Amino acid sequence: MLLMLGGLLTDAFSQDFLWKAGVYNFFENTEFAHSKVQIPQTMGGVHLAPEIGLQWDKRHRVFVGFDAMHEYGSNKMTDFFDPIVYYEFAGKSFRFHAGAFPRRLALDKYPRMFFQDSIRNYRPVANGVFWEYFAEENYMNVWLDWVSRQTDTRRESFFLGWSGRYNLHIFYGQHFGYMLHFAGTMAQDASEGVHDNILTLTSIGIDLASKTDFEQLEANVGWVAGLERNRNFINDWHRPQGLLSEIKVEYRGLELYNTYYRGKGQQVFRNDHPNGLYWGDPMYRTTAYDRADLSILFYKSNVVNLKMTWALHFAEQTIYHAQLFTATFALDNLQKKETKRYRYLWEHWLK
Repeated sequence: MLLMLGGLLTDAFSQDFLWKAGVYNFFENTEFAHSKVQIPQTMGGVHLAPEIGLQWDKRHRVFVGFDAMHEYGSNKMTDFFDPIVYYEFAGKSFRFHAGAFPRRLALDKYPRMFFQDSIRNYRPVANGVFWEYFAEENYMNVWLDWVSRQTDTRRESFFLGWSGRYNLHIFYGQHFGYMLHFAGTMAQDASEGVHDNILTLTSIGIDLASKTDFEQLEANVGWVAGLERNRNFINDWHRPQGLLSEIKVEYRGLELYNTYYRGKGQQVFRNDHPNGLYWGDPMYRTTAYDRADLSILFYKSNVVNLKMTWALHFAEQTIYHAQLFTATFALDNLQKKETKRYRYLWEHWLK
């Protein structure tokens, strides 16, 4: 009966076998000595993320795989292991993910104020759902990431988020937002409290890349609004707000990405809950913060990307710095749009 059923399904659906192979290396060394909001540390490791799947009707897909991470210098073969199992709908104007899927599929566009760099390195898989409508470069989406199930020792925690962008010629408007629910354990006492954190960013910008010889040339400015509380003090809401601007410039293998924040310090309850409650960059706890990433793109393509960054952090009347290097390899048998060959400033030097 199973063989007959399999034969019927094969005839009813035009099935395709899909596969993905991903390797992601990262290294980050941060120099934050004497900072009151950030710690100096060195992080490095390599992710192996293979997936196999089935596709039918050219739109419905099911993937199964894993993300295994080995930290540099560890004596373990695998330090972190995350299963990947999800359904994907890939339509002409809609896409949908449900299950345990790679976080980059949904949240890569969010600024560091929401999700700092290490989130992708140490929490590469989201658990929940993601729905998006898109038309060319315009999009709007909603998503849910269930971070932690409640037990006697673990808190219940989940994100509910939304974002979107609309382009009008060289101008655009964009919005990012989420609500984090951070509850207690089953055996909680009154001191734990339940937290509700909302963070939004609405900005307008201009993108001149299509009018110039630059790969990226855009700038935007927006308003950040936070809303936080501990339910033990139900009427005591904190409303940190401020101005956030971004500049992105990329030209033939050289890149500048600058962000500037001015306003009230974010992450009000971080001292009470140093882990779990906030996933954004702790540097935004300061009232004035500028970060300038100066990068060299040694190789950039649909498959291989090699990038080295020197990051300057201007905060607390001090200049901090960090060094980052990433090497990614991502190959699959999905249909991809052809992209133009990337040009490098130093191409003629090597001939």
